[in-house]
Formats: sequence, C-alpha cells, structure tokens
Amino acid sequence: MPGVWLVLPTYNEAENLEPFVRALLPRLAEASADHTVLVVDDGSPDGTGEIADRLASESEHVRVLHRTAKEGLGRAYLAGFRVALEGGAEYVMEMDADFSHDPRDVPRLVAAARESADLALGSRYCDGGRVENWPLHRRLLSRGGCWYARRVLGVPVRDLTGGFKCFRREVLERLDLDSVHADGYGFQIELTYRALEAGFRVEEVPITFRERERGASKMTPRIALEAVWKVPALRLRQRSARRYTF
Repeated sequence: MPGVWLVLPTYNEAENLEPFVRALLPRLAEASADHTVLVVDDGSPDGTGEIADRLASESEHVRVLHRTAKEGLGRAYLAGFRVALEGGAEYVMEMDADFSHDPRDVPRLVAAARESADLALGSRYCDGGRVENWPLHRRLLSRGGCWYARRVLGVPVRDLTGGFKCFRREVLERLDLDSVHADGYGFQIELTYRALEAGFRVEEVPITFRERERGASKMTPRIALEAVWKVPALRLRQRSARRYTF
C-alpha cells in the first residue's frame, strides 16, 4: 500500500507524546503497512524531544525532526510536510498530539483520501461531528471563527479551522508551501482554501473532538486574531494570483 506519513508537531507535550504515539501506531498500521510518524519538536524545554528520540529508537516507524526554536504550528507542519514528501509519502496526515483527535479515526481519514477525497478533513461541525468538554466560550470562538472564514471565503467546508487532515501527495505538491503565510488557525484555513481554489476535492469526515486532559493548550489570543485579519487577506491574494496568471 502507498506510504502514509503522519506529521505530529510538538511543544511541551512530554505528558502526552508517548501514550499518544503508542496509541497511534497500530491505527496507522491498519491504514497502511508502510507508515511513519514524524514528530516535529520545536526545542521543547520539558524533554518532549528526548522522549521522541527514545520512541524512534524503539520503532522503525517513528522519526524525529528537531527544530531549535518555537516558530509556530504552521512552520512546524511545513517543515514536516517537506520531510514526508522527500521520504516518498503518498498520503500526508496532520493531527494534534494531545488526544484531542482520536487515533482510532486515522484509518477513516486515510480511507476517505484513498477512495474519493484529495483532502480528507476530520470535521467537528459536519453532520455527525461533535465537540466534548469545551467551555461555552471556546465553542463560540471556534464556531464563530469557522462561520466567519466560510462566509468571507465563500466555501462550503464547515470546519475550516480543523487540524486533523489527510492530504494526497499531489495536493501538497501543488500548493506552493513556500508561499504559505498564516500560522495556527489561519494556517489550517489557508491550506484548505488553497486546496479548494486549486480544484481539489475536500471531504469532511465526522469526528469527535475532545478537550485535552493533560498539558496546556497552545491557543493564544494572538493566534485567534491572526486568523481574523488574515482571512480577507488570503482571499485577496488568491484573487490577485488568478488575475495575473496567463
């Protein structure tokens, strides 16, 4: 079966990383015998990188990319995507390392990408999707952000800020990763929007998203605000690019 690489950015996830990777590996094996978990650690001071190295020494299916500084979620994903493509991945996944995304859903996303989707997106807000253990203000912020981005960009995807995805290789090859601007929520919006604008088929696969039980959330007001002002800028850039393409 074609290779599946799952890119897992980490920063101070020492409490979650080992149990998460151990839960993840058998689910990836269900999806493809040729599978790799790529941990991208941004110099975590809590020892996350050392745990990742030990896991890699124990399993041929785990690799680690060490980065020297915390440069943001988007930069970590882009670095991991490049390594995965260079490693021959046919499907490239992304997800959170804190059990907010359920490893048991991995085979479903890979199956969707194999069968009909160019980008399969684990969705909290399509029919059948759910969010558990979030306070009201987090639910309102997330729902409102998705509604806002959907209206501004004029796309049908309900969960534009979702970070659980499976890309076909050709999608990432076409998206010009070097020109991606946003980070955090904005990064997730930008990649999905670019895929739609390039004519790729995006399908939402219902998932249950759960609030992390251990460790601290990396969400900050700056990341949320970035998504607000970069969404209109993203639409303008894409329109300009189409206008000057001959």
